[in-house]
Amino acid sequence: MNATIVVYVHSCLYQSVAMSVNWISRADRVKALPTYVFARLDELKARAREQGIDLIDLGMGNPDGSAPEPVIQAAIEALSIGQNHGYPPFEGTASFRRAITNWYKRGYNVDLNSDSEALPLLGSKEGLTHLALAYINPGDVVLVPSPSYPPHFRGPLIAGGKIHPLILKAEQNWLIDLSAIPEEVARQAKILYFNYPSNPTTATAPREFFEEVVAFARHYEIMLVHDLCYAELAFDGYQPTSLLEIPGAKEIGVEFHTLSKTYNMAGWRVGFVVGNSDIIQGLRTLKTNLDYGIFAAIQTAAETALQLPDIYIKQVQDRYRDRRDFLIQEFARLGWKIPPSKATMYLWVPCPVGSNSTDFALDVLEKTGVVVTPGNAFGEGGEGYVRISLIADRDRLGEAVRRLKQAGIRYQPEVLV
Repeated sequence: MNATIVVYVHSCLYQSVAMSVNWISRADRVKALPTYVFARLDELKARAREQGIDLIDLGMGNPDGSAPEPVIQAAIEALSIGQNHGYPPFEGTASFRRAITNWYKRGYNVDLNSDSEALPLLGSKEGLTHLALAYINPGDVVLVPSPSYPPHFRGPLIAGGKIHPLILKAEQNWLIDLSAIPEEVARQAKILYFNYPSNPTTATAPREFFEEVVAFARHYEIMLVHDLCYAELAFDGYQPTSLLEIPGAKEIGVEFHTLSKTYNMAGWRVGFVVGNSDIIQGLRTLKTNLDYGIFAAIQTAAETALQLPDIYIKQVQDRYRDRRDFLIQEFARLGWKIPPSKATMYLWVPCPVGSNSTDFALDVLEKTGVVVTPGNAFGEGGEGYVRISLIADRDRLGEAVRRLKQAGIRYQPEVLV
């Protein structure tokens, strides 16, 4: 990659250039936000493409390919219905809400009231952030794992919350260590965000862990917010646990899900939250002041997705498992020993000793045109790792590894060659 790109890459990640008149000041809540690395990555990727560089983008969790054909056809048919072009109900269409609650009953044997315990969202990112605005006052203590999906801590930051990071560790299988939370912090905490199967670590949690979290939250009167985004991207016989399967969880918590990953609908912006009706009502009240909900035709398509036969889910699982196995095998030839993940669409890869995650990601991009996400984009606990998305076919993944090998990028005990 040429010097122009290298300079631009570094300026994107390390500088924030503001062009405005000096008397216009951003709100403190915006000033407090760290740079959103995915937005910066988009900028530098665009610049690299302008320079004619063939990027292999394994950065964002943006599934390749289109949504399933039945979903597309359902959307096309719904477009021809005139009433679908008006404002949808604030709480979503009744039929979509029923599809959501039926999905939970079918997958987890969880009974939900479609009128009060399910709310469609403009993607889970929107819902997670707005939930924070609906429930967090400035100074409220919020427990957030580190590393974690950025909206888990950015939403509370926007709301003025005080983040208490729960540093996750490889030797504890990236599970939250509840016993490490100081008593005074636990007593002050208002909300605990968490996510298993985990983005970015790919970690999974046994049912016993969920039972411990529920007991902990009930004892300290903490709201639970669980992100089940990767519910169906599970492999090798593993079945993720829903928070709502745990007795007592619905009394104190909610669970988010999205159609972005499993159904290749990232750009459609559709997801949902289920669980405690009072918590959901608070989020709904906020949203009625901010948006008009999801386009009804997209809700119809989303219903279709949630009703697809199991064979479709198996095909998706097989695709990502095959890519996982292939990339782990190829990385092993470059010195990385990566245990196979049981779920998600990622690999969580340690940086070579002596490299921080940003420098390593930049080095890979500069030398190879391969985009990976630095682990510190997910919080301080992600330092020393990069996340690699399995969003390309074997040929492109193989080309990415070939470029790494050609550039001399290997996992070595002391130095990055």
